Formats: sequence, C-alpha cells, structure tokens
Amino acid sequence: MTTNLMFALIGLFLVTAFTNVLATLKTILMSKKIMNPVYLLVFADAMIFATILSKVTSSEGLQFTIAYALGKTVGVFIGNKIEDRLALGILEVDLFLNDKSKVIEISKRLRETGYTVNNSLVRGNNEEKRYQIEVIIKRKEFKILESIMKEFGVVNPTLKVKTLSKVDGKITITRLKEA
Repeated sequence: MTTNLMFALIGLFLVTAFTNVLATLKTILMSKKIMNPVYLLVFADAMIFATILSKVTSSEGLQFTIAYALGKTVGVFIGNKIEDRLALGILEVDLFLNDKSKVIEISKRLRETGYTVNNSLVRGNNEEKRYQIEVIIKRKEFKILESIMKEFGVVNPTLKVKTLSKVDGKITITRLKEA
C-alpha cells in the first residue's frame, strides 16, 4: 500500500467521521427546533458528501468503502458524546416517595438550590399514600438532582422523566455547578 493511498484512506475516514458528527448535531438541533444553524450544517454536509461519494465510487478495491464505513461509525460515536455534553433540552421529573419527611427535606433542598418545586399527595399501588415531587430542570442539570437525592439516601426511586418541547412561563434553573 502506497503512502498516497494511506493518506487518502485516513483523510476519507476523518472527513466521513466529521460529516457524521455534523449530521448528528443537525438531528439534535432539529429535534430541539433550533433551525438556524441546521441550514449551514446541511449545506456543508452535502458538499462534503458529494465529494466523498465521487471518491468512493471511483476507487478500486474495498479499502475506500471500509474507510468510509468506519468513518461513519466513529462519527456517530463522537456525535453522541457531543450530544451528551451539550445535553440540550428541558425535563419534567416526578419523584415518588412514601416517606413524607424525605419529600419535605428534598423539596426544601431543591428550592435552596434554585429550582421551582411542586409537591402533592398521590395514590400509589393499592391506593396507598405516596408523595410526589415535581421539578422542571435543564437536562444538563439532571446530575444535580441525582446528587440531591443521594444526599438524602434516596436510591433507585420511582422517577418519571419526560422531555418537554416547550415551557410557557418561568423556568428556574440552578446557579450551582454540576456535582
């Protein structure tokens, strides 16, 4: 295998990985209805894809196809890691506990942290009393909620986590760093 061929394969791999990162970001932004950057990402992705496609289809041998496929796979992996870091979105988290005093303590701590919290009495299995904590948080702050639950000894609680596409009115977020 020549040096030029190796550089071409490595270049194809890297460019394909990069375009897949762009495609993953495009999908994330579209799902969050953040459209302005999407147009630029689609244009760049289309230009690069057309160039790559001509290179892969005009080449002989499987090595370009394999480099392309590996680049796509690595691009999805990297795009997923970036999405985890960005953690765009808003969550509604409902925490259900039987212990009223823990509900009061956790709610108080969440409020001290900066969140708006709703508490209510609900009925669980066999109509038994349960207590619910409802909090709306940014997705990237979910670890803060987990650390507060852990602080009060709540392990593997019943949680209902919903992704919200929109919140009307005020949403309070913490000013603390992630735990």
